[in-house]
Order: sequence, then C-alpha cells, then structure tokens
Amino acid sequence: MAKLHGVFPYLVSPADAGGRIKTGVLARLTDDLVKAGVHGVTPLGSTGEFAYLDREQRRAVVRTTIEATAKRVPVVAGVASTSTADAVAQAREWQALGADGILAILEAYFPLKDAQVESYFRAIADAVDIPVVMYTNPNFQRSDLTLDVIAKLAAHPRIVAIKDASTNTGRLLSIRNRCPDLDVFAASAHIPAAVMMIGGVGWMAGPACVIPRQSVTLYDLCRAGRWDEAMTLQRKLWQMNEAFAKFNLAACIKAGLEIQGYAVGDPVPPQEPLSAESRKAVEAILKSAAAL
Repeated sequence: MAKLHGVFPYLVSPADAGGRIKTGVLARLTDDLVKAGVHGVTPLGSTGEFAYLDREQRRAVVRTTIEATAKRVPVVAGVASTSTADAVAQAREWQALGADGILAILEAYFPLKDAQVESYFRAIADAVDIPVVMYTNPNFQRSDLTLDVIAKLAAHPRIVAIKDASTNTGRLLSIRNRCPDLDVFAASAHIPAAVMMIGGVGWMAGPACVIPRQSVTLYDLCRAGRWDEAMTLQRKLWQMNEAFAKFNLAACIKAGLEIQGYAVGDPVPPQEPLSAESRKAVEAILKSAAAL
C-alpha cells in the first residue's frame, strides 16, 4: 500500500450562486497545485465545506479532482457523515471513482461512546481497499478520537495515518509514542515544522492552497533537517495560518484564491465572504509570502 506523505492542500469547493460546482475552476486549481509540486490533494476537507454540500456536489468535487490530477499525485478524498452506512457508501463511491485514499471524518449530533467512534472508522476501513487517514478536529466535532481508540484503530491494515487538528502538539507526540507505525499529518492548527520535527510526515491544510510552492519548500527543508532555514520560512508563512484561524476557513482561502485569479466564488451560505478589510489583510499576507 502506497505511503502518503508531504503537502496535501485541502481544496476549496468552487460553486456558483446556484450551487453548481465550478468544475473548470477546480480543475485548473488542482492542475496548478500539482505543477507547484504538492505531494497530493484532498477534496472535501474542512476547507472544502463538506458539511455544506449535498451528495451530488460532493461527487462533482471528487470526480473533478481525480480527473484533474490524472494520477500524477494521490487524491485522498474526504468522507464525512453522522451515519456509518452513509460514510461507508461514500468511501466505496470515492474508491470507485478512482480516489487513492480516504480521509475519514466523523460528524455527530448525539454524543457517542468510544466503542461507537471506533466502529465508525473501522467500518470505513473495512469497506475499501485503499489507505484511510483518520481525521479528528475537536473544535468542530462532538465526538473526538481518544488515544485509546486511536491505538486500536492503528492496528487496522488500511488505517495508515491520522490528521489531528487539535492545537495540542503534545497529543501528537503521545500518538507517535503509542502508535509508532501510524503516520501523523499536521493541520493548520499546528506548526508544520514542529510536527515534522517530532516525526510527522507532512500536513493536510487549507493554507497550502494559496501558498503551495512555499509549503513544499518548507517540507523539503524539514525533510533535509535544515531546521534553522525551515523555521525562518515557517515564521513567515505562519501569518497565513493565523489568518486561517481568525477568519472563516473557507472564506479565507476562497478570498485568497480569488485574489490570485481563481474565480472560486463565495463560501456556501449561510457562511459569508470576508469583509473588504479582512480581504485586504489576506492580500497583504500573500504579498509578504511572495504568493502574488
């Protein structure tokens, strides 16, 4: 089973005012990101507004992304649901469309016990023949993955990695210590260089959509152990992560992409686009990072 590593931008889901996915814009963005050197792409992550899209919109996003990459880099497609059966159906469909991996996310309305959380992720991994990355984001989810559950799921042959979007880097180190064979991806809530230093294999994050070349350079510096240079670049790029945390996730990256010439449109309502003032702040960060 192919090992996943490196910079995976969380793709936006471009849509027009009628909700139709702008497949041409998404295909162009995906192609440009691949040409910029990213190691893979992830449609239907948090930046992809998966929680606001219907099944047909999600299908269009995944299909377009897979076609645009043309197998040049792996596509790890997001699966998210409150229902295990629905999540399994999504995972099977994305595999059938040609996805190279699954990013498994648990949505929850009612609280769940550890055994139920475990069964959700295990069912997804049992249903496909491609690598599965667990994704936990305690800021947005009702039910988190505990260290005990992560350790149990790490033994599954197709669960190869976890993306942890807590702000607790110590938790990532605990995962590395308890599950040495489970790869760890950073999120925008973590400092990528710091996660690489403790053994991370890369990051899956929205900011990489607008600073792909800079993100790849940072990854290469970390891999080479050139930590002084890596941290100099990391401090410069961290402004985008700060903006990502301050503003609406999709609105921030969509505004940045619009500034860069990609007509991705506004976030899906009831979310709202960035204000003119906030947009100027994002533009200033992109200029500072030489991303314009």
